[in-house]
Amino acid sequence: MLVPKISPSQTLGPALRRALGLLPTVLYTDASEANVDGEPAAWAQVSASDDVQALLNSGLAVAVVGADDDLARVGGFDRARLALRYASASEDVSDPSAITRAATVGINHAGAVILDLTAQQIAAATDSAGVEAQGPSPLAALVRATERQVIGANGPVRVLVELSGSAEGWTLGLLSRVGSTGASAVVDARVLGVGDDCAGRLELGAALVAACGLSSDRTDGLVTTVVVDEQRTCLGVAYSNGASLAAALASGDGVYWSRKRGLWHKGLTSGATQALVGVSVDCDADALCFRVRQQSPGFCHRQTSSCFGPAAGLTRLAQTVADRRVNAPEGSYTRRLFDDAALLRAKIVEEAGELADATDPADVAFEAADLLYFAMVKCAAHGVSLADIERSLDRKHLKVVRRPGDAKPGAIPAPVAPVAPVAPIAAVIPEVSRTSIQNAGIRAALPGEKIALRVYSADELSESERDALLQRPLVDSQEIMRRVRPIVDAVRARGDAAVLELTAKFDGAQMDSVVVRAPFNVPELPDAVRAAIDQAYANVRCFHAAQLPADSAVETMPGVTCRRFSRAIERVGLYVPGGTAVLPSSALMLGVPAQVAGCREIVLATPPRPDGSIVPEVLYVAHKVGATAIVKAGGAQAIAAMAYGTESVPKVDKICGPGNQYVTAAKMLAQNDSDAMVAIDMPAGPSEILVVADATSNPAYVASDLLSQAEHGPDSQAVLLAVGLSAAQMAAIEREIDTQAARLPRVDIVRQSVPKGFCLCVPSMADALAFSNAYAPEHLILQTDSASDYVKDIVNAGSVFVGHYSPESCGDYASGTNHTLPTYGYSKMYSGVNTATFLKHITSQELTRDGLANIAQTVMTLAEVEELEAHRNAVAIRLKDL
Repeated sequence: MLVPKISPSQTLGPALRRALGLLPTVLYTDASEANVDGEPAAWAQVSASDDVQALLNSGLAVAVVGADDDLARVGGFDRARLALRYASASEDVSDPSAITRAATVGINHAGAVILDLTAQQIAAATDSAGVEAQGPSPLAALVRATERQVIGANGPVRVLVELSGSAEGWTLGLLSRVGSTGASAVVDARVLGVGDDCAGRLELGAALVAACGLSSDRTDGLVTTVVVDEQRTCLGVAYSNGASLAAALASGDGVYWSRKRGLWHKGLTSGATQALVGVSVDCDADALCFRVRQQSPGFCHRQTSSCFGPAAGLTRLAQTVADRRVNAPEGSYTRRLFDDAALLRAKIVEEAGELADATDPADVAFEAADLLYFAMVKCAAHGVSLADIERSLDRKHLKVVRRPGDAKPGAIPAPVAPVAPVAPIAAVIPEVSRTSIQNAGIRAALPGEKIALRVYSADELSESERDALLQRPLVDSQEIMRRVRPIVDAVRARGDAAVLELTAKFDGAQMDSVVVRAPFNVPELPDAVRAAIDQAYANVRCFHAAQLPADSAVETMPGVTCRRFSRAIERVGLYVPGGTAVLPSSALMLGVPAQVAGCREIVLATPPRPDGSIVPEVLYVAHKVGATAIVKAGGAQAIAAMAYGTESVPKVDKICGPGNQYVTAAKMLAQNDSDAMVAIDMPAGPSEILVVADATSNPAYVASDLLSQAEHGPDSQAVLLAVGLSAAQMAAIEREIDTQAARLPRVDIVRQSVPKGFCLCVPSMADALAFSNAYAPEHLILQTDSASDYVKDIVNAGSVFVGHYSPESCGDYASGTNHTLPTYGYSKMYSGVNTATFLKHITSQELTRDGLANIAQTVMTLAEVEELEAHRNAVAIRLKDL
């Protein structure tokens, strides 16, 4: 690519300066002169006296520093924002020192390297003679090395070449040699020209073509040119050549080469002109992209904005609002919004509040769309375009100093009582109402912000504030039931047809059938995955087999024997969630105890993949646990199908398994419907974990356990009870949470869930266990040296993980215990799934003649008290025969 260099001493004509601003990057020799508000990315050479942080924060895209400078002062910045400049030790043509140092050091520490080379050194560095025998040229080899140094969305490290010595040394041939290697050329703006101002200079378009190695595979030599608007929405395709590119850069308009008419100044006769905003070349250097500000009626000859149909989304909204700003009829609602600033403000505040309160994804999207409409009206009323908003966003993205992110006074409801968070974490935790931990003031951590729990001190909380921390996420159960009931009713009424329609709607899978029956066609799995599943299966089966109860018999009095024995529930349905994760472990945790219990029919339901197939790992587990059928459906429709049965889905007697709020609602509906005659394992809510840590805990272990549940979903609950920890120990845990979270693939989920959790600082282990028993967590981790001593004090918990080396993950997958556990505080009255979940217990009694004689009077007396004569008579009639 061509990168023009601008110095303060240069006097550039307005046409050239405007044309240089159309290129993606401009390099300034003086950082104080850099135009950080313009369209192109501004790079600038910085000196030892420059405040690099302030420059980057003001909008400078890249700071260029000398490779021999003290890198410590810039080492804390994103490497994509830095470029290192290298020069050869001498002017020796064969001296490769600049390239060598850039390859060994620069490309590992910065987002770009700039090589200062003489014309002769450039020629030597780009010499491709003997390539087949000796490999690529030195400069090409460096560029290839950078292709393995990808910096996130910024792409590979860039290599730029600047001509040292005389600026006039650049020729089109020399630019072409640099471009052929994939490197960019830094060219002094004084040697460039546009239009009629090219005498003795390189015409900018020709220089751009040479430096980029732009080429065409067409016989006429025309280059495909993609035309996009300011939001980079494609308007259409045109063609360019050297002449049209030179004309476009000189005029600042959309100028192309028509295959019929030659030079084509777009809209010159129709009025649908284009102001050129930017010019770029694609990665393969065989296509151009013109970014334009298109005038009405649009790019297409059919009077539409795009050749690919009308605009959509925000672009269409912006167009509509701009049109109504001019053409809205008097008295219309839109005209009122434009004319009445108070009304518009009220609507923005109203919609912002509704968005803040929304929780369901569909509701969030609906309310966000409303807020965006009124926001765009506000912008249009003040002459602000969508492109202006995007430029502001881009400038914010360049900030390296982040604001604390606290809300303005009055934006967050006042707390019930002032509570001082524990330092040093307090500085990054916004004040929130203590009436509920699910308060509107709690928001997700934004990219770049610290991911942290809220922190409270137990000795500073009132009883009502402590009780508020025990609350779980508030759920509008009536609204969820309202959404779920039509799904359940549809499956009851239309069976398989409804399941297929709902699966296509919610899972995007078009299928011909709902059920796959055993034996299953299990695909090959990687050896390591198969071995892991086999080991987990063995451990879970071992633990659950030990839970099989023995029959019991007791002679309660002479001649009266009472017995208790177990029988498996005949038909069980197992729900294995899908969605954001593949969960063969859930299939194991449900299928193994059902298999151990001896259930005759095991029906497994799981959402299909988009192609209608089952996740191979889940299919393999279904085979191992002896499942008789797999229902290819998820959500409420799967629960309804198993509860009521369809043409192909067997009706079951009990449904077990975790799921989201809609799955739970469907299970509750079915359980309460006598027509379904189905039981469920337990109610369920979001995943949760409570970690008890003291001074003996490892901060990295504590953070990893909290995050292992926080990554499940946005409403997952992560709670830390810090027993007597110092500020330094708390800070160490905080750093580990933020550092480990940032590395997770599901960091976007963690940014939402962690701020909803909290840390409660308590003075003693007794206080910690008292709070834990009141909270009744799904997973409880005792991460202390003497953890086993405290197990006897635990009253309410789904599963307990004892000691430093018992991570919750082991229980989730392979230790042997079951991971389908009560959440939402239900561990106060429910157990997790176990072998007994799939059993029913039957009692019997056998009385001899003497036994009946011994107990007869007791039974008849109690029957007379209850005035149940038939009961008394059933004994009395037998006494006559004794």
